[in-house]
Amino acid sequence: MQAEDMESSMESPNLEFEYGDTDTLTAELSELYSYTEEPEFALNRDYFEEDFKSHARGRRWIELTLEEQRAYVMRLLDALEVTDRDKRLKVARAILYLAQGVFDECDTEVDVLHWSRHNVFLLYDMGIFTALLELLSMEIDNSQACSSAVRKPAISLADSTELRVLLSIMYLMMETVRVQTEDDRPEWTAARETFKNELGSPLYNGEPFALLLFTMVTKFCSMNAPHFPMKKVLLLLWKTVLFTLGGFEELQEMKVGSRRRLDLPPLPEDSIKVVRAMRAASPPASAMELIEQQQQQKRGRRSRRSAFVDSLEGDSPYPKKQPLVKQDSLDTYNERDPFKNDDARDEEEDPEDGDSGIEGEVDPLDRDVIIQPPPPPPLLRPPAERVNFPKGLPWAPKVREKDIEHFLETSRNKFIGFTLGNDTETLVGLPRPIHESVKTLKQHKYVSIAEIQIKREEELQQCPMTLGEEEVEETPAEALYLGMLPNLSQYVIALLKLLLAAAPTSKAKTDSINILADVLPEEMPITVLQSMKLGIDVNRHKEIIVKAISALLLLLLKHFKLNHIYQFEIVSQHLVFANCIPLILKFFNQNIMSYISAKNSICVLDFPHCAVHEMPELTAESLEAGDNNQFCWRNLFSCINLLRILNKLTKWKHSRTMMLVVFKSAPILKRALKVKQAMMQLYVLKLLKIQTKYLGRQWRKSNMKTMSAIYQKVRHRLNDDWAYGNDIDARPWDFQAEECALRESIERFNSRRYDKNRNGDFAPVDNCLQSVLGQRVDLPEDFHYSYEMWLEREVFSQPIQWEGLLQHP
Repeated sequence: MQAEDMESSMESPNLEFEYGDTDTLTAELSELYSYTEEPEFALNRDYFEEDFKSHARGRRWIELTLEEQRAYVMRLLDALEVTDRDKRLKVARAILYLAQGVFDECDTEVDVLHWSRHNVFLLYDMGIFTALLELLSMEIDNSQACSSAVRKPAISLADSTELRVLLSIMYLMMETVRVQTEDDRPEWTAARETFKNELGSPLYNGEPFALLLFTMVTKFCSMNAPHFPMKKVLLLLWKTVLFTLGGFEELQEMKVGSRRRLDLPPLPEDSIKVVRAMRAASPPASAMELIEQQQQQKRGRRSRRSAFVDSLEGDSPYPKKQPLVKQDSLDTYNERDPFKNDDARDEEEDPEDGDSGIEGEVDPLDRDVIIQPPPPPPLLRPPAERVNFPKGLPWAPKVREKDIEHFLETSRNKFIGFTLGNDTETLVGLPRPIHESVKTLKQHKYVSIAEIQIKREEELQQCPMTLGEEEVEETPAEALYLGMLPNLSQYVIALLKLLLAAAPTSKAKTDSINILADVLPEEMPITVLQSMKLGIDVNRHKEIIVKAISALLLLLLKHFKLNHIYQFEIVSQHLVFANCIPLILKFFNQNIMSYISAKNSICVLDFPHCAVHEMPELTAESLEAGDNNQFCWRNLFSCINLLRILNKLTKWKHSRTMMLVVFKSAPILKRALKVKQAMMQLYVLKLLKIQTKYLGRQWRKSNMKTMSAIYQKVRHRLNDDWAYGNDIDARPWDFQAEECALRESIERFNSRRYDKNRNGDFAPVDNCLQSVLGQRVDLPEDFHYSYEMWLEREVFSQPIQWEGLLQHP
């Protein structure tokens, strides 16, 4: 593994990867289907054509007028109402063929996508999605299918046929409507907004559509429905949340709008644009590379010495005296220089704490004194290829109010001997340089939306009667949180179980959940070629599941954080308690370059290519070759998402940062720096920065190149001693106390905002008999039918002893 790491890091090029909400539309559609499902495309076409012949009278679908197409879709909609399960499945397959773009009548992939888009908007307009939702609910509640699947020793594609067809249609509709194009008609734009509002509001079964899919996930993970096609469910769930809540660019716009409403200063920069403009740094070296370099240097010195001796024999007997310089020491000097440009020493990497677990050991040769500074090294490549770093740092520095208070408290204790609490204005008695420092800190002060929300929540807790009821804006994120709240821990645990089962580092266990139910064929492969194809399909299936879960969790965290900080904190805490931090570190504890450059795809079997073109004969060589891409988009996307989730969980949380240290995440994260992609490196460096102060001086000395990269790429907090270990937070940590305090704040927030019975004791009481009797009471419609009977039974027939009221107890 070390040898593989060495080769991959020495040859790793810059990856031309652009991060976004999703991959291209074609790639996202192709990932819906496993390669085992490929024969079903023809089945969908056959069922459609069998039914369509009687209606079209020899014409093709693309030749019909819009009204004729609507009439036929209405006929299919009526046929979905039949009770016969097999007939219903045939109709659903015909609808799926329409959503797939009637590929048999198209010549190119562009035509397939065009007709797919046309048909999907037609299907939505005719109300197909609502009908499919009712059928999906029926299939979820189908106890017979669940019980038969539980009893089966091996589950295959055949057990989830109806569910896969329904979910495929819904996914195609969701993804096609979600993606905007320049040539969209006005009615399509209106339909997109309507569909988005319907999905985000509790119109379907009294809850947002995403909750139905979350229920499917938990049911699958509890082993009650092992036949559910989990990849399709997760993809549809991710795209539903992405569509209803919004992607990363929409989230940035929402954040800007929220800051404007709260009268906060605008953001110092657009983080999306800054990250896209970043350039990747050359990765640190591994221990194997350093050994190899030392051997090469020794061989090079021997060859230079022999050449020098030869020149002495042939030239003047009095050669010019050379300065005595020890090469190993010079290499050490070059490696330790943090101010050298990264590109000038791509081959001179700092020591890597590799898998051996020994950190910070210095080679005995490196202890010698450097006699003379070295001559400048020769350029390793033409000057035109050198990366020109920007003169300024990419991020504007930020300072919290808490940082200014701490700085002033320390200064006052030092110069005048007492403090003034949270007062950041009074500077009496402090020297002039402190005045200048405070001025600089205030210039870069950043107040987050979360700080405003926490302060507002404290006020509402302290003065519930004075401030009255809080007006909660009914956003899609608020509706989703309200629906998820009762079963939030179950949803989080289920997603992490699936992530663990799909991780490439996970070992197969007998008690783990089977996520391959919708990829394994009924008959297992019998030839080598079939086995290779199934192996690629299984790996691809797992990669897609990781991609969907990582993107879904990141979206939920970001949207809940913007909606209210305590909504974000409760999801974060459930993730931490469910061991999300060690799970992500376990995911990265592999040869990450191999994972990112994996070629688990067969291009000729991808949709829509396989539906339009003739299928070439597959060979073992063509399967091994894979595609020609430099990297796998979905795997790099998943890695970045998981790193961002890890950053979200640990930021400003001292106890969780210590978990990174305890789980020895530094060598794992440093290996991830081998991937030469700026965004991934940025989030790895952020995770290294927050734990640097706890890793010890020797680690920092041995990893100066990493420290330099952190300085260049990560945002600075002006009085954060991340590189020196002098921070006030570098104290003994109590994980339980910190998390319990946070949990109390979260529970108070949920109780105040969502528990409607909480304020019953504070409600005013009407003591006036006339007004109480005069209140209008809403009675049920059938009350007057049974009123006389009720009066006879409950009043007239009951003996009332009025004298008892006059007697004293």
